[in-house]
Amino acid sequence: MNMMTLWHISGWEFAALALAALLVGFSKTAVSGANTISLAVFAAILPARASTGILLPLLIAGDVLAVLTYRRHAHWPTLWRLFPAVAVGVVIGTLFLMWADDGIVRTSIGAILLLMTGVTLWRRRRESEGADDAPDAVTTSAGRLKARSYGVLGGFTTMVANAGGPVMSMYLLSAGFRKLGFLGTSAFFFLIVNVSKVPFSAALGLIDTRSLLLDATLVLFVAPGALLGRWAVHRINQRLFDRLVIAATVVGGLQLLVG
Repeated sequence: MNMMTLWHISGWEFAALALAALLVGFSKTAVSGANTISLAVFAAILPARASTGILLPLLIAGDVLAVLTYRRHAHWPTLWRLFPAVAVGVVIGTLFLMWADDGIVRTSIGAILLLMTGVTLWRRRRESEGADDAPDAVTTSAGRLKARSYGVLGGFTTMVANAGGPVMSMYLLSAGFRKLGFLGTSAFFFLIVNVSKVPFSAALGLIDTRSLLLDATLVLFVAPGALLGRWAVHRINQRLFDRLVIAATVVGGLQLLVG
């Protein structure tokens, strides 16, 4: 893969990448799934395939900060129920990336963003009040099928486009998680899943020394975003921010599809 494009980034493009990195940190500690905007920015400025590998270490940095913030609120039975299906989705996503060229990946990212926006809107129409901070494990056949379905889709979307956030958000909310349980469980989920993706991304050539040098610069913006999210999580007007995130995601997805 030709990575030389990384060294021809203009000042405005770097500023946009830095803002997207800050949003990564913010999304990990405040509004899960908001980093779909970051995904659109990275894929619009950088080669689409390269963007997924460059964004991955930044997501891991944000995951570490989220785990440090919400580690006491994770619900491990839910995590263990999801991981096997997620592994299947990651393998499927890896095979897809081995076959797809940059144009197909770019179009796929745009389509995934629009699909996840539709999923999010559908979920909000059906959303009911949450249950406890840490719900009991679902042991029914329907519950296991639901976990497997979301797990495979989440694994595929997170491998292909780092866009598993909306899928997992819908699953956790439908399982009855409230804010802190949601953030704690998703923090551990994405830290483990994103770290497990590193060998696959490296084998595909999506992570190399040059991409990590860019990450070393951009990661400086993740921590301030995480701190901002931690401060804002109890103060933010969630409804307004969600609408802005959805609008920005739609714009980003359309740009990738027609670009």
